[in-house]
Amino acid sequence: MARSLGILLISGGHERAHYALVLATGAAALGREVTLFATNAGCRLFLADAPLLREPREAEVAATGVAGIGTLIEAAEELGLRMIACEAGLRTEALEAAALRPGVEVAGVASFLAAIGDGQIATL
Repeated sequence: MARSLGILLISGGHERAHYALVLATGAAALGREVTLFATNAGCRLFLADAPLLREPREAEVAATGVAGIGTLIEAAEELGLRMIACEAGLRTEALEAAALRPGVEVAGVASFLAAIGDGQIATL
C-alpha cells in the first residue's frame, strides 16, 4: 500500500498554493491518501470567496492550458483529499472558520501529524 502524503502549505501566494494542489491531486490520482494542511497565510487557499482565483497569475496559468487552482481544488474535493486549516494559523491571519470552503476541517498540527502517521510530508 502506498504511504500517505501530507502537504504543509505555509504560504498564501498563488505559486505555492497552486503547486500544493498539483502535488496533492497527483498523489491522490495515484491512489495515495493525501492530507493538505494549510497554516498562516496558506489558509487563504481554503477561503470560500477564493481570493487566489482572482489573482492575475491564475488567468496566466489557465491561458497556458495548465489546470489552475479552481480546477485543482475541485479535483481535490472529488478525489477525497482531506483538507485541514490550522486553527492557530487562522487566528494568526485573523480568519474565521466560517469563511472556509465547505468540507475544510479546522484542527491543529497534532491532527495533521496523526493523519500522516509514518507517511511523507512535503512543505510548500
